[in-house]
Amino acid sequence: MKGESIRTPLAKARGLGAAKSGTDHWWEQRLTSIALVPLTFAAVVIVIAVVGRNHAAVAQILGSPLVAIIMLLFIFSTTFHMKLGAQSVIEDYIHSKPLKTAMLIGNSFLCIVLWLACTFAILKLSFGV
Repeated sequence: MKGESIRTPLAKARGLGAAKSGTDHWWEQRLTSIALVPLTFAAVVIVIAVVGRNHAAVAQILGSPLVAIIMLLFIFSTTFHMKLGAQSVIEDYIHSKPLKTAMLIGNSFLCIVLWLACTFAILKLSFGV
């Protein structure tokens, strides 16, 4: 009996623990952080390229499809990574259930609003509307 597991064969095959969710959250954080390495470098290069230029020049640079796609990917990865990180902190350190729920909702709302605002700005410049 010693060393035997009480887990069912199906549970062993799925590799899920008591939470039944596996390591999805952990993997999402790692993947977004890996994606952010080249995207952050590219975004910094783009921002340096537009510093000191007038609105028309900035709109022309950000209107390039490649630049717009890079910036949109950077914005999405950053806001999603930010949401995951803040969610982990809230789940780990806030112990009051109502406060935790309110903060998780607020975190999601803030990240979505920030993503939408940045995406709207890039698309508006990209399409010249």
